[in-house]
Amino acid sequence: MASAAALQVDYAPANAVRAHPAAWWQDVLAVVSFEGGVNAPAAAQIPVTEVNVPVLAAAGGTAEIWRLAGPMHSGQRGRVRYRHNGSLLFASLTISEAEFAHGAAAGAASALRRATEAGYREIFGALETLAFPYPLRIWNFLSEINAVSGDGERYWHFNGARQDALIGLNRSIAGNVPAASAVGVAPTNPLTVYCIASARAPIALENPRQCSAWDYPLQYGPRSPTFARACIADDAARTLFISGTASIVGHESAHAGDQCEQTREIVRNIRALIGTANDRVGAERYTLDRLRYKVYVRQAEHQPSIDRELRREIGAAVRVLYLRADICRPDLLVEIEAVGTPEPF
Repeated sequence: MASAAALQVDYAPANAVRAHPAAWWQDVLAVVSFEGGVNAPAAAQIPVTEVNVPVLAAAGGTAEIWRLAGPMHSGQRGRVRYRHNGSLLFASLTISEAEFAHGAAAGAASALRRATEAGYREIFGALETLAFPYPLRIWNFLSEINAVSGDGERYWHFNGARQDALIGLNRSIAGNVPAASAVGVAPTNPLTVYCIASARAPIALENPRQCSAWDYPLQYGPRSPTFARACIADDAARTLFISGTASIVGHESAHAGDQCEQTREIVRNIRALIGTANDRVGAERYTLDRLRYKVYVRQAEHQPSIDRELRREIGAAVRVLYLRADICRPDLLVEIEAVGTPEPF
């Protein structure tokens, strides 16, 4: 990553994180713990977001650590925990669908929709109040993403509720919107949303190889997803956030049943996004090997072959975290996201 002043992310085992002295935590913006066991010192007031998904090949780490030069300011507004340094803000929220259920199985889709709308209103309300109104990157973890509930897949209900919340908040649902991902976790887990936000709108990027998500045809659900394929933070660091990227060309899934070819297709998509990012900054500053990657794998037994393909395409030293999670379409076996800062001039 570029410098101590720029946003940085790394992955580490929980026991290594716990072992750090108090001074190490001073410039930690946030921790996302995927298998528990991470407790920041109380005095540090660092938001630790728990996401209950299995880590695969745990030698790569079980926690995601975001760092940023301080001084830091922390707090909580309702369910939203946050921390910022005056330049960028991390915010997270966990909300249970059970809070919005009315007891009948037929109401499960409505519970997800109400939880999603409430969660998005709360987190965006906090961003506005704290003067960081522009999320650069949003992560969404919802249970049973591919399950059918009511009149459609749960992912479709999530997309509809997300759109309704954003429209109600006078937010865009196409164009200059944040990078994002939505993946599935096990049943009964709460909806967890976390984001990194700025006082300045992101520079949204689309992939020339793919249809924009907000223009998907109706076969993928009655309401389209709301996210950009990638975005660049509009500040001196120019951090690039690449959304969860799947084996999709145009709007169609590619290479059904073949996790290796899906991985190769994803890398082609990420290369295209890096090319678009370099065009926007006017120089060849972003490269595959400087990014940090998080990979969502539908079937745990596919992780070794996906890892081999990723290292063959990017390099043996690539920094990557593997999580067992469901992808937004049932025919997709892997999804990859990335973040990084550019080469200095």
